[in-house]
Amino acid sequence: MSSTDRKPQVSYFIFDIETVADGDLVSKIRYPKEELTGPEALARYRAQLLAETGKDVLPVTFMLPISVAVAKVDADYKLLDVAVLDSPKFRPHIITRHFWQGWNAYSRPTLVSFNGRGYDIPVLELAAYRYGYPVPAWFNVEARAYEQARNRYNSQTHLDLLDLISNFGAFRVSGGLNLLANLIGKPGKSGVDGSQVQGMYEAGEIVAINDYCRCDVLDTYFVFLRTRVLLGKITLEEEQRLVGETKTWLEVQSETIPVYKHYLSHWGDWETPVD
Repeated sequence: MSSTDRKPQVSYFIFDIETVADGDLVSKIRYPKEELTGPEALARYRAQLLAETGKDVLPVTFMLPISVAVAKVDADYKLLDVAVLDSPKFRPHIITRHFWQGWNAYSRPTLVSFNGRGYDIPVLELAAYRYGYPVPAWFNVEARAYEQARNRYNSQTHLDLLDLISNFGAFRVSGGLNLLANLIGKPGKSGVDGSQVQGMYEAGEIVAINDYCRCDVLDTYFVFLRTRVLLGKITLEEEQRLVGETKTWLEVQSETIPVYKHYLSHWGDWETPVD
């Protein structure tokens, strides 16, 4: 095989997940003596959280991955592909297995997320625990502390862009990924946000959830590119070339993946400040 025939090496897995609550688990843990159905327990717990905190966001321990989108990116930061796992069935146990097996199969590329250390990765770790999937390369607890994959400061295995931007929580990035995407002219939230996922799932809108997840991954990719400029890894001109190539790729892909047309309809080009 010639060098031109080889597939590009995937160096980064930029990923995002969407989750739904396990109502049966909520019933067992929160209301063990009341014999509530899963939906009844979930409704009660959400109402309780809303009254106590003003938000009905469940702890990560009760959540299951219902969508995982992964953008494959090479060492030169070029987007190669975006995939959603276990399409079109989107089963939590298969999604979990494919994520961890895929990470190994692609020689353990650097994971890139936005708040993945605080949410996405714990969901996927607990799911691996629940379903009995071994992930020894991730749980390499016998390695030196700074070489362990789960070490908070090991950005070679997992680069959490929220940690990078906030200096590991030194300040709150109010507006989150949506704000950072909009700062560089990218769509951000354009019709769906995470608070709607549970209702969409219960209404059978699983494809729409995965479409939303795809768009979040694209935003994360563009934010990742701008952080490469920030760190001096690429120039602004190189970033803009990559952005342009990705836009062209999305235009082609939109013929078979319609949500990309929606994404492009909210597209904004970066405007360089004029001195």
